[in-house]
Amino acid sequence: MSRSAEIETRLREAFTPSELEVRNDSGRHAGHAGDDGSGESHFHVRLRAPELAGKSRIARHRAVHAALGAELTTAIHALSLDLDA
Repeated sequence: MSRSAEIETRLREAFTPSELEVRNDSGRHAGHAGDDGSGESHFHVRLRAPELAGKSRIARHRAVHAALGAELTTAIHALSLDLDA
């Protein structure tokens, strides 16, 4: 399973998204720091889910990182998050 698919699966299991977009931006960072050559090192996630309502920005980010798990979050170099309820 690709990392994009794994990110999407884990977020769908943890949240009830009204909107979820996982974009692999690794190609835009080829040759830059953090590019491990896998083509799966930089990601952008746009997530809208009711579970995020009323949470601070930091709490929303922590919830996403918890849903993804330490193994996955440490396997990628960059994760850009656009989160809201």
